[in-house]
Amino acid sequence: MNRNRSIISGIDWWTIVLFLTIALFGWLNIYGSSYSFDQTSIWDFSNRAGKQLVWLITAVVIGTIILMIEEKAYDVLGYIFYGIMLILLIITPIFARDIKGSLSWLTIGPISLQPAEFAKCFTAIAIAKYMGQYGYKVRDLRDLIVPFALIAIPMLIIMLAQRETGSALVFLSFLLVFYRQGMTGYVLSWGIASVLLFILVIRFGDIALPIGLGNIGILASTLSIQAIVVGLLGGCEKDLRSMLIVGLSVIFCYGIGLLLNIWIPVNFNYIGIMSLSFTAIYLLFQAVKLRKSSIVWIMSFIMTSAVLCQGCDFAFHNILQPHQRVRIEVLLGMKDDPHGAGYNVNQSLIAIGSGQITGKGFLQGTQTKLKFVPEQDTDFIFCTVGEEWGFVGSAGLLLLYLALILRIIYIAERQRDEFSRIFAYSVASILLFHVTINIGMVLGVLPVIGIPLPLFSYGGSSLWGFTILLSIMLRLDAARVNKMQG
Repeated sequence: MNRNRSIISGIDWWTIVLFLTIALFGWLNIYGSSYSFDQTSIWDFSNRAGKQLVWLITAVVIGTIILMIEEKAYDVLGYIFYGIMLILLIITPIFARDIKGSLSWLTIGPISLQPAEFAKCFTAIAIAKYMGQYGYKVRDLRDLIVPFALIAIPMLIIMLAQRETGSALVFLSFLLVFYRQGMTGYVLSWGIASVLLFILVIRFGDIALPIGLGNIGILASTLSIQAIVVGLLGGCEKDLRSMLIVGLSVIFCYGIGLLLNIWIPVNFNYIGIMSLSFTAIYLLFQAVKLRKSSIVWIMSFIMTSAVLCQGCDFAFHNILQPHQRVRIEVLLGMKDDPHGAGYNVNQSLIAIGSGQITGKGFLQGTQTKLKFVPEQDTDFIFCTVGEEWGFVGSAGLLLLYLALILRIIYIAERQRDEFSRIFAYSVASILLFHVTINIGMVLGVLPVIGIPLPLFSYGGSSLWGFTILLSIMLRLDAARVNKMQG
């Protein structure tokens, strides 16, 4: 009894209040998104709102059970949980039914679960256990090999075996945790630059240069790489000499190319590769001479970015699924498909815009009632908020998410042990990634990749997954409070 009382006294109740507020608001909007003129009661368990209520009640039960478990169990059994999770991910495609090209759902009686939703939690535990061990610090790339492997293995299984790209990409959110633990900012810059280069190559790769040979995509991407390198050398390394040498070498290479093009056609794709090669060789000598690992990072960025530029077209046409390629083409303005891949986003924007400031009112959304928006109670549920609750309701929901994420960060910062702090930051990163991507795809600024709005969209797997994440974090935090009181 005393133990249970101490756990209750140590729980961060603000987090629970925010969790329940978002989940209950989501439940109302699931009812609103699936509501029709002959709709049964919100308490009817045959409709999606009734089923979501069951998921929510069971989630509270699961959270309560997790809070009762000794906090040391998560650290001690971290790798065992991770191993069991990998086995479950591997066998899932064997028994799963093909749902819209995905093999990620297991049916157990009347219940369908998506193991990938729980994989995020067990991966977070494994990462926290490894990076939280005594004496561990992120000093160079070698210290990140194991953490990168811990996220890459489930990510590749989910992406390749289960064909669930959206769920796999969520694992990239752990990069924010690595950055908080001391990973160089070059890696995050690397990731952002990779997205930029992918867009440039795919969007402009088929557009020929007005002079010479080559295409605008490769030219723009190689120049972007050089601009980033010059910026890193001048801004981060404070090496003005190297910055000038690299900058002038780029001007020289392209200047010679333009001059030769007067007499013979010059392939400016090769000019770009030659320029990048010179920069990489120069930085290699500088890294050896000055013995600075940061210059090695810049050199590695050049080499991997050059490979990425050459491999983007292959990956786009041979790795991505056809429907994913079409979604990216529509997003980048390469294809206009208002009745196909662009239909969801167009209807979602119409629904959100029609809500204006205060919305049409609960259960009064015409776009929702007439089922214009597909997946409107799962991936596109935010458009229901925009239509029925307007800008006020949409902003209020985003503020609730912001408050929850900031609260989790506050909890992470007050932890005394690395395991608890890293796990809490993992929860914040996963939540931030989900909210950003889901809202971005609903608003048409990011590709539609099928990521639910956490604690809000219909579905038990997602709700249970986030409940487990938050409950373990709260249990670890409660143990910290009890130790302080003891």
